[in-house]
Amino acid sequence: MLDTCKLKSACNLPFVYNKKINTAGTSNADVPLADPGMYQLDIILRRGQSLAARDRGGTSDPYVKFKIGGKEVFRSKIIHKNLNPVWEEKACILVEHLREPLYIKVFDYDFGLQDDFMGSAFLDLTQLELNRPTDVTLTLKDPHYPDHYLGIILLSVILTPKEGEHRDVDLSENEVVGSYFSVKSFFWRFQTQSLRLSDVHRKSQLWRGIVSITLIEGRDLKAMDSNGLSDPYVKFRLGHQKYKSKIMPKTLNPQWREQFDFHLYEERGGIIDITAWDKDAGKRDDFIGRCQVDLSALSREQTHKLELQLEEGEGHLVLLVTLTASATVSISDLSVNSLEDQKEREEILRRYSPLRIFHNLKDVGFLQVKVIRAEGLMVADVTGKSDPFCVVELNNDRLLTHTVYKNLNPEWNKIFTFNIKDIHSVLEVTVYDEDRDRSADFLGKVAIPLLSIQNGEQKAYVLKNKQLTGPTKGVIYLEIDVIFNAVKASLRTLIPKEQKYIEEENRLSKQLLLRNFIRMKRCVMVLVNAAYYVNSCFDWDSPPRSLAAFVVVEDMLEDEEEEDDKDDKDSEKKGFINKIYAIQEVCISVQNILDEVASFGERIKNTFNWTVPFLSWLAIVALCVFTVILYFIPLRYIVLVWGINKFTKKLRSPYAIDNNELLDFLSRVPSDVQVVQYQELKPDPSHSPCKRKKNNLG
Repeated sequence: MLDTCKLKSACNLPFVYNKKINTAGTSNADVPLADPGMYQLDIILRRGQSLAARDRGGTSDPYVKFKIGGKEVFRSKIIHKNLNPVWEEKACILVEHLREPLYIKVFDYDFGLQDDFMGSAFLDLTQLELNRPTDVTLTLKDPHYPDHYLGIILLSVILTPKEGEHRDVDLSENEVVGSYFSVKSFFWRFQTQSLRLSDVHRKSQLWRGIVSITLIEGRDLKAMDSNGLSDPYVKFRLGHQKYKSKIMPKTLNPQWREQFDFHLYEERGGIIDITAWDKDAGKRDDFIGRCQVDLSALSREQTHKLELQLEEGEGHLVLLVTLTASATVSISDLSVNSLEDQKEREEILRRYSPLRIFHNLKDVGFLQVKVIRAEGLMVADVTGKSDPFCVVELNNDRLLTHTVYKNLNPEWNKIFTFNIKDIHSVLEVTVYDEDRDRSADFLGKVAIPLLSIQNGEQKAYVLKNKQLTGPTKGVIYLEIDVIFNAVKASLRTLIPKEQKYIEEENRLSKQLLLRNFIRMKRCVMVLVNAAYYVNSCFDWDSPPRSLAAFVVVEDMLEDEEEEDDKDDKDSEKKGFINKIYAIQEVCISVQNILDEVASFGERIKNTFNWTVPFLSWLAIVALCVFTVILYFIPLRYIVLVWGINKFTKKLRSPYAIDNNELLDFLSRVPSDVQVVQYQELKPDPSHSPCKRKKNNLG
């Protein structure tokens, strides 16, 4: 059925392209379309001409999307107020099947509203010549109004076979192991009904390296606000991977000190697109400038300090970029089990033994996840079946299983391995239903803290909803093993937590706002009750307790006065829509502040409640060590050493990321909301593996 759909999509495609044809070249039409090899499609989005006007001023803010198989694989930057935009942007796409055309859609960006459609076109990949640059002109059309002229898009493309990345084809059993950024991408991959891997017992690395980026600072940025300042933030993009920095208010020389990692999928590197923006409440953010980093020009295993001039604007950005080899992240069949191989298991245990404490502090441990099967999944298709596949995530590492078509009880039998950088990370396993023409449907999800895992035990996890607050239909069977170095894990607890750069931005929710308010109220009531308790000591309601408090408590309280900075009133007149946006952003800010304050109080409480025994024991050990040190070394010397360390930190390491060890520790303690999300639900007894075996025997 899939082949039929693909053949139809390759016919009668509404596009026009101009190219110089070399008769000696190899045409893709002569290549068998069933060829399972990979292709690399390099595209340069040149410019647009005579695009449709969608704004009141007779202009548009166009940007372009590329899609293959119903999934977006590239999005261009926005060119503001221009009907003849020039992009000159490069995109590198891996293509598995040439039957799928490249779908180009152009939109007009509207802040806070739905973007306006400006036209679309198709590019038939089977008509391209291999290894030959081709200039393409696409005429934009609207399917509802085919006679309307909407302008043209100019591209330069080259299609090349991907060398050294072929797959063995077997008519009886073959498989495509999806990776997160393949062009079939997140939601669509072709495979036969057989679910076994080939008999080649080896692991397949899914990315070739890691790009570690530290955003240090900005210098002399362009002033975008009426007060002569800006509220800058920076966006990074490498393929589908995106990261957004925090906003630095009212400055032209921001200090970010943020660090994050991207996965590198191409051997020759890639291009990181960087854009700087000025945050404006209630209206569209202002564009400050852009720059790019060509990773192919940087040497590996070395930290590069880059001072990048912003194009189309003013100022510089200072970055530290490091390219390192890939961590051991892989997908394999159940027959390839690292921990069952005695030699490999001993090597892993040796790597994380207590004797190797100071060897690569970032490598904390090893995680192996067996995704075995799921049962009783939700029906997502009109046929009464689903096409489920599974996504396994650990922080920013994200891997996929293959899709099992037309099945509510799929068996994947896959092993995923990860390097653990933080033992307090949470393993997330999500099941989706694959849909060829639209985004995948959510079927269920589980979140499992690494510290709660029992090694080698096959467990049935009840799938939950997206918010992880209640059950949905179905269970998934997993077997997980965790090996880690406890000392490394403890030291890593005191450094900043890795941020997930693909998290969705918070949205205003009445229910969430009310829940955060109630959580905040509980924390305040705890403080009020504590104040009543202290006051009872002063009132001598209980003489023994008051006497003990009088002996212990000394004058340690100091009054501090804080001066509140008063912002100048904005005299600009805002329209009604802008005021609505401003109110919405204020409500979101209040919602987030309530969440942060309530979470802070809940984390302190959960530390003393032994919600995570590892963290509670770590706190006790730290207090004991500090007590012993305080016994032998006077407090004034400790304060002196601490002060010298703080004051000289910037001199010793100018680009070090600021952090507070206590706050970093508390960030690992789950809040009450997270405790509910991580709580395992009891599965239906009928899904027990033992009972299933008995039923099969009967």
